Amino acid sequence: MQTARFRIRAVLTACALVLPFSALAQAPAEISSETVTATTLQAPDLFSAGGRDTGLGPDLWLDASASTARTVIPLLAERPLSPAASALARAVLATGARGPQGAGDDPDAAAARLRTLIALGEVSAARSILGRTAGVERHEGLSRAAADAALLADDDAGACQVAQGLSVDRDQIYWLRLRAYCQALAGAPAAQLTLDLAQNVERDAVFGRLLGARLAGSGDPGAPSLRNSLDYALSRNLSLDLSEVEPAAPIAGALSGEAPQPMARWPVIATEGPVAAAIAVLAQGDLALAENVRATLIQDEIPQAEVLDLALLDALIAAASGRHDRPTLDRLVERGGVGEARDRRRAQDAALILSALGTPLDPEARGEFAAFSVAAPKAPPARIFVMEQAARAGLKGETALLALWTSAEAGLGGPAPADRARIIAALSAAGLADHAQAYAVEGLLALR
Repeated sequence: MQTARFRIRAVLTACALVLPFSALAQAPAEISSETVTATTLQAPDLFSAGGRDTGLGPDLWLDASASTARTVIPLLAERPLSPAASALARAVLATGARGPQGAGDDPDAAAARLRTLIALGEVSAARSILGRTAGVERHEGLSRAAADAALLADDDAGACQVAQGLSVDRDQIYWLRLRAYCQALAGAPAAQLTLDLAQNVERDAVFGRLLGARLAGSGDPGAPSLRNSLDYALSRNLSLDLSEVEPAAPIAGALSGEAPQPMARWPVIATEGPVAAAIAVLAQGDLALAENVRATLIQDEIPQAEVLDLALLDALIAAASGRHDRPTLDRLVERGGVGEARDRRRAQDAALILSALGTPLDPEARGEFAAFSVAAPKAPPARIFVMEQAARAGLKGETALLALWTSAEAGLGGPAPADRARIIAALSAAGLADHAQAYAVEGLLALR
């Protein structure tokens, strides 16, 4: 009996030992659907640091063209931009996001981004980015952006520290002049020698006059200068009246002192009448007040000469608020077929812009609109095609750059209505609705 009991106990023990291993053998098949996949995060690049919160995500430059970035970003610092284009450029370039493939690790592209931010008035954002950028001292372009930003922020000590730390291309004329200025601030005897050396390399009468007056400590320094950051720093240091001179375009924005606005603002001179007043109020970003004024207006009491202006006001309110307003769009289409040629064109262009935001046309309005002679776009067809393709793919960064390319070529007044409508539609499709609305408001204001 003992032998039998022993055998039974041995069999049970063996089963107990086998069952756990059997369960373990089945475990991978049972939990395979819950397996966690580890993803290796990409290391930050020279575009990864942001200057401020722009509301745009870290995928901004996903699949963006490095070639387009290298072409457009420097252009934005050289050409005057309309308020809507400037707001878009500032937001896109201040965003921290891994850059376009091939450009994100390019210090020249990163320096162009910073120079453009500075030119657009984002000095604080540029300095924030530079503060988290490694290797600035090993690249002349990045160092120059850092020095310019410091000078324009009235941080002479910071600019001199950048000049001291630069390890490459120290013999370029910019750095000779900056070192002469820094030596003058420190009271170093070598300042005059460095100034003479800089003037021998490349004579600059204005810089020589201003720094010469600073070194002499007396005498008339002459008129201030705002051609560049060094002239600004010298003129400020000499306590000259900066209001006497017009700043050069690359530093006008940097010296504006304006904080980024949630909505672009446009300079509009209000003419007589409540409709014109409401339009001027909306141009300054006060949508609520413009809506309140509009609520007091009765269309039947508006003079016939202002009927189109009232329709434009309604279109502006719809665009600024992001609402679809089919009755207003239908009214604009109707006005596009009657009256004088100039008013017909204004109504047609307004209908085009409002429709680009997504407000649908009814069948009758579509038929009327199709007969309008709207001016053709000025942007190259290939660029329009690529912008619309990028928008359909949801590529925010590339869509924005292509829109800004056309905007920069158009100048301070912004794109013509046909180009503007394509830009508005593309920005909306790419997920940049706020900026699409700003372009629409700007275009409608130009038609008032």
